[in-house]
This record gives sequence, C-alpha cells and structure tokens, in this order.
Amino acid sequence: MIEKNIPLYVICENEFAEFSTQLDEFENSFLKSIGFSAKNKEIAKIPSKSGEIKKIIFGMGKEFNAQNFGVIGRVFDEGIYKLETKLRPQDADSAILYFELGKYFYDTFKTNPRKKIELIFANASNAVKTQKFADIINKGRDLVNSPTNILGPDALAQKIIETGKENNCQIEIIEGDDLLKQNYPLIHAVGRASSQKPRFVILRKPKTNAPKIGIIGKGVVFDTGGLNIKTGNFMGLMKKDMGGAACAFTLFRLLLEQDFNIDLNLYIPIVENSIAGDAMRPSDVVKSRKGLSVEIDNTDAEGRLILADALTRASEDKMDFMVDFATLTGAARVALGPDLPPFYSNNAQLIEEIKTAAQKVNDPVWNMPLWENYNDDLDSSIADMKNGGGAFAGSMTAALFLQKFVECNEWVHFDVYCWNPKEKSIGPMGGEIQAVRAMYELIQNRYS
Repeated sequence: MIEKNIPLYVICENEFAEFSTQLDEFENSFLKSIGFSAKNKEIAKIPSKSGEIKKIIFGMGKEFNAQNFGVIGRVFDEGIYKLETKLRPQDADSAILYFELGKYFYDTFKTNPRKKIELIFANASNAVKTQKFADIINKGRDLVNSPTNILGPDALAQKIIETGKENNCQIEIIEGDDLLKQNYPLIHAVGRASSQKPRFVILRKPKTNAPKIGIIGKGVVFDTGGLNIKTGNFMGLMKKDMGGAACAFTLFRLLLEQDFNIDLNLYIPIVENSIAGDAMRPSDVVKSRKGLSVEIDNTDAEGRLILADALTRASEDKMDFMVDFATLTGAARVALGPDLPPFYSNNAQLIEEIKTAAQKVNDPVWNMPLWENYNDDLDSSIADMKNGGGAFAGSMTAALFLQKFVECNEWVHFDVYCWNPKEKSIGPMGGEIQAVRAMYELIQNRYS
C-alpha cells in the first residue's frame, strides 16, 4: 500500500528555530534526539505514536536550493508527499523540475518497476508545463541509455519521424545510397559498413517571417572506432555516442511545445560506425558536401564527418542561428570533466548570452576559444584537410574542423558527454541531457 499525503516541510538552518515553535513536545524531542538542525540534505522522519511516518522535515542548509528537490525524488521511500512549506511560485516551478529529474530511473529491462513517488505542490504556477518539460528531458535520457540492439539507426530515425508526424512537421529522410546520389558523402562513408543503413533525418516546423533556427545533433548510435578500433574499456559506453542527437532532439521537442517566433529546423545524421569489408579506411579521401576533400586520418574521429555534411546542409538552408550538440572528443572530458561541456562560438554576443542563460537555469557550460593558430593541425598533404587534429587541443581542433562547414553569423557547438559516471542529486548514473536547458532559456529570452 502506498502512503498518501505525507506532510513534507523544507527548512533552512536559519528558519529552524522559528519552525520548531510550531511543533509539539514529542516532535521537538524527536528532532533533538537525532541531532536534526536542517543542515543541507538532512532528513528527519517524525513518527506517529503508532510508528507510521507523521511528517518529514528536509534540511536546506544555509539557503534554499531548488536542486535539493532532486534528492527527495531519489532517496525518499515510495509514497505521495504533500509539500506544506509555501514557496515562491518561481521556486516551486524549479523544485518541480528538479524533483521530476531526480526521481528518474531507466528501468526498461528491470523485472521490478521503479518506485512510485509523487510530490504535491500547493502553489506552483506552471506545474503541468514544468512536469512536461522534465518528461521530455527524461525521454532524452532514455534515448542515451537505450542499448544499440534496441535503438539502432532504424529505431532512432523512427522515433524522430514519429515526433515529426505527431506535430505536423515537414519531414525529409535521405537513406543508404541515396546519400551519395543527393551528395552527403561523409555521412554515407561513416555509416555504410553497418547492417542498418546510414540516413539523414530533417524535421521542419516553418513559420513565415520568423528567424530560422537550426538544431544539429550527432547521431552515432554505436561507435566501435571503425578500423581504428577502440579498446574494450573505451568502447563499453559507446551506445551513448548518439547523445548529441538526443540533446538536439530534446531541444527540438521542448521548442515544439511553445509558440515562439521561430522557424524551427532539426538535422540529425544517423549512423553506426561499424567494421566490415566496406568500412572507410585511414588514408581514404572523401569529398564533403561542401566540396572540401577530407583525408580520413582516424576512423574514430567520425562524428565531425557526419556533422560536416549536416552543418553544410543547414547553412544552405540559410539558418539565422545554428546550434550543434555532439559527444565529440575525449579531450573535452580531460579538460573539463563529465559535468561541464565546453562550447565554441563564432559570435561574441552569443557567447555572453549563453553564459547568462546557463547560469540562470543552473545548466553548466564553459566557453572555449576557436584558436585559429591550431588550424594547421588539420592540414593534409593530399587533401584540403584531415579529420584528425594531433595530440593537443583535441576539442578545439574538432570545433575548428566543424567551423569550416558553417556559414551562419550565429553558431555554437557543444562538446557534450551525456553521461553521469556516478549518481547525482538530479539523476542516476547513466545517460544525461546537457546544455539543452541553457539553450532553451536563451531561445525563450530571444523569441518568446
């Protein structure tokens, strides 16, 4: 039986003394016996005389932090809780978001279903909207967590197409050898060795006389490294190499929910980087859609290749603003770790807007330079460029490679990791959606 309407109070340390005056003698004695003082993430479960939970007090520490509601979603027992503490409407909305993100589990293949936990908020101004927002992010996490035998190129493409149909989007699908016929040679080269055909899926939700927003995501559903094969310890997580596509698709879905003044466009190249007799080889030269020839210096630097053709197409479609997400380089993780995605942009004002938006919604990102002096690391003796950048500044040289295929005054590239290596307050170990809330906030500020 699930307990219902368990009273929950969230209290900061400086509020605890006054709060204690509202409690009876037994409740104060109980809190004193366990040494409760409302420290950060401290939990007190006050029992009734019959031994059931009478009320719960959750410590916020020195100041209110909405992210702590993710802890409630993660560690509280199964049940329905009612928040008795009155929050400001904006704090309540943030608390709902973090609670919903925090209680997420990927349990598709578990015999026992996840625990059922709900939290009733009294004064949330946009509860339904916020819950839908969190649900879309959690569905993006599901994509990253899904094993490739379940979510290969066919299945990922189908999920994107279904969303397009549900929202009356214009849909364009280019698949298999049609990629060569329609001049997407880099996407074809990376994905041709897989038993499931490579493809390029484009969704559009046009709006007349509105700024054109292009969202691009790297959709490598599994990356063996190709003939430059990864060792087992590096290959084990490569189901998440479509994390960029999951981020792009999540941002697209969030924006579909709103009536912003934007012409919305999604570009997802989808491949599996496999090994077979027709796999691309180191030293192969492939001419890109833009016409630049690329020497394949490393078949494990494949994400930038499929993005190159996608960015070229988005540029041809005359986007006013372009953002791409990609699980692109290990160098980004060495520099900034798993939680802090670097971003690169060709526009100084846009950089400042991203910083402001990211800080406001607590979605951490870090600006890195497009250091032009490193362009010579991409030089090839037999082609216009190569796809490997040498031993140093790997995330920067990858961004410089992508920049060569961008024709847009406002472009930003996020080198995301899309994986929590350990449990966090607002999510378990596993797939994560990064930088999307920051970009949603920026687009909302501009175009709502």
